[in-house]
Amino acid sequence: MRIDVITLFPEIVGGPLDASILGRARRAGQVEVCLHQLRDYATDKHHTVDEKPYGGGPGMLLKCEPIFAAVEDVQKQAPAPGRVILLSPGGARFDQAKARELAALDRVIFICGHYEGVDERVREHLVDDEISLGDFVLTNGALAALVVIDAVVRLLPNVVGNECSIESESFGEKQPGLEGPQYTRPEEYRGWRVPEILLSGHHEKVESWNREQGFKRTATARPDLLPQEKL
Repeated sequence: MRIDVITLFPEIVGGPLDASILGRARRAGQVEVCLHQLRDYATDKHHTVDEKPYGGGPGMLLKCEPIFAAVEDVQKQAPAPGRVILLSPGGARFDQAKARELAALDRVIFICGHYEGVDERVREHLVDDEISLGDFVLTNGALAALVVIDAVVRLLPNVVGNECSIESESFGEKQPGLEGPQYTRPEEYRGWRVPEILLSGHHEKVESWNREQGFKRTATARPDLLPQEKL
């Protein structure tokens, strides 16, 4: 898989890409992540990428010319065309289902918003999809891109050591809601014991207990994840 990131701050994305699972996946050739500085596509001597909005209002908008130029150039850098995704508060909320959808693609191109956003013509005529992390505003879309990249890359084949853990974790295919409580050694700490069922060695009962606890936690913390009839 190839991921391209067009941003004013490639250094925000670059550091974490070399660490942990993301770093191993890149070094193993399981994913290629290419960072592109938006200012390189500005045509004036000051490399201007932003302007005041027409009609007035606070802040600055990213201009359409450098963004179009960047995406059109980046699309030519690999044989497979990439799905162009704008990261902004106005997009559909990102979730695990969207992560699985993106992980099935050969290529994705992220446009990272900044300032007050982007010229509307980018959204109307260049972008294939728009993603938001939630109902809040970040200083720039590079941070959002990094989160989405992490969620997507870990779903690629052989990136996570035990792929069964992906199926059974929160929002996984076997665990549509939240995971229940989990424990490890020691069996007792400050008088708090691990539930006896987890020490029984009875796999079917343990699995049933895990499902029940996951349902209870989801119903309490995130009832929006469960159908009303199950509640």
